[in-house]
Amino acid sequence: MAAQSPQLAARRSRFVVVGGGIAGVTCAERLATEFPSDDILLVTASPLIKAVTNFKQVSRTLEEFDVEEQASSILEKRYPNIKVIQSGVKQLKSEEHKIITEAGQEYIYEKLCLCAGARPKLITERNPFVLGIRDTDSAGEFQKHLARAKRITIVGNGGIALELAYEIEGCEVIWAIKDKAIGNTFFDAGAAEFLIPKLSAVKPEPPIACKRTKYTTAGGIPGSEIEQSAAANPGEIGSALGPDWHEGLCLKGAKELSHKVHIESLCEVKKIYLREEFQQSEKVSLAFPIDQPDEKNAEMDEERWPVYVELTSGKIYGCDFIVSATGVVPNVQPFLDGNNFVLGGDGGLTVDKYMHTSLPDIYAAGDICTTSWEPSPVWQQMRLWTQARQMGWYAAKCMAADTLGEPTDMDFCFELFAHVTKFFNYKVVLLGKYNAQGLGSDHELMLRCTKGQEYVKVVMQNGRMLGAVLIGETDLEETFENLILNQMDLSRYGEDLLDPRIDIEDYFD
Repeated sequence: MAAQSPQLAARRSRFVVVGGGIAGVTCAERLATEFPSDDILLVTASPLIKAVTNFKQVSRTLEEFDVEEQASSILEKRYPNIKVIQSGVKQLKSEEHKIITEAGQEYIYEKLCLCAGARPKLITERNPFVLGIRDTDSAGEFQKHLARAKRITIVGNGGIALELAYEIEGCEVIWAIKDKAIGNTFFDAGAAEFLIPKLSAVKPEPPIACKRTKYTTAGGIPGSEIEQSAAANPGEIGSALGPDWHEGLCLKGAKELSHKVHIESLCEVKKIYLREEFQQSEKVSLAFPIDQPDEKNAEMDEERWPVYVELTSGKIYGCDFIVSATGVVPNVQPFLDGNNFVLGGDGGLTVDKYMHTSLPDIYAAGDICTTSWEPSPVWQQMRLWTQARQMGWYAAKCMAADTLGEPTDMDFCFELFAHVTKFFNYKVVLLGKYNAQGLGSDHELMLRCTKGQEYVKVVMQNGRMLGAVLIGETDLEETFENLILNQMDLSRYGEDLLDPRIDIEDYFD
């Protein structure tokens, strides 16, 4: 029996941050700036970290930034007092203020911030034909599978599903959604209707070069530290992908065709069959629907596929593989054993308005946490890039204030939900209760739509604006942000509020 390596002495640090995604890196960077003479330990399972670049404050609450994957040495060069520990966390001993890494090293902290993100909620585990897309490695794996595929099935209706359905070429796509319309997380049926034509339109030529340097864990210099580390830890969960993760990836299948997407709505996956199982079941699968034929006349599929999906609607489609894009679950598992954390309804670590968990000196930020404070009437938590950055930054501010015995004010970013992104090559801005979340029937909607150009929806209650969806180059985001924050009574403007002939900014400058 081989001799065990001697246990290294526990290392002490004032601040330890777990997680190399946006929340963790942002938290570590702010702590490093606040406490330049202290070492900040950043513990991450991935050899790469996620850094915010090209940050731009678009308005009081709207922000735009790029996410860049970098070797951890770049972060350490930028902040000499950040020390990156590349290892997953095996155990947290909260009563001893100690974490133990997978490598067996112990770290004793004064204050700890858990930013370990979330993991994909797969429709089925351990099926080689079901892929989740969460981090760089899984996106690379997806690209390899897609290059050989003639047909895939996408299950889910969130951001990744939307982007895939639009971006994939050279492959038939069956898109199964449990809702009536696409993009239910972000849009109502009207906005979905506005976007649908883009699924069959010819896409604009992509830019020649991606605006960001891309790193992949397996695609580094052969034999490099990054590649060796990735090979040694193939099952580790990396941090989530960037907002335009598909740039720089070739999302092209094996067929000579461009866009070919068929949407199956109001259904979920009932059963998945491998080829042999399906043949034994003596069930029949459908061919890819051409021009949405009458269901009664749907053709049977002659082709034999590696995997088959039976939907709750009763339809069965064969395909090369399935993409499970049905959301994420907070990655709390490594920290629960022996620790009495209070968890939210969605499984996240509950945090108060100072990003404190229920255990002393432990904070959390980003996808792993669930906010438990009484929110502003026009803010809600969503597991998005912008909130990961904001929470990481604010958690560090709270940790610093607590350490120095100073008071902390709630950050302004929690006053109004504000998110800017891109879907189907349109700029999309979401503000406040953009889908009338939690308002019941006590609200009214105002709409303005120019086909193929812009879609504007505002949510009104008692003459006041509570939310908005802006698709396209509307230039209304700053004005609407102010109207939601100021809660001005807009009753007297009526329908003029969205009249394109009236420059609304002149009213409210």
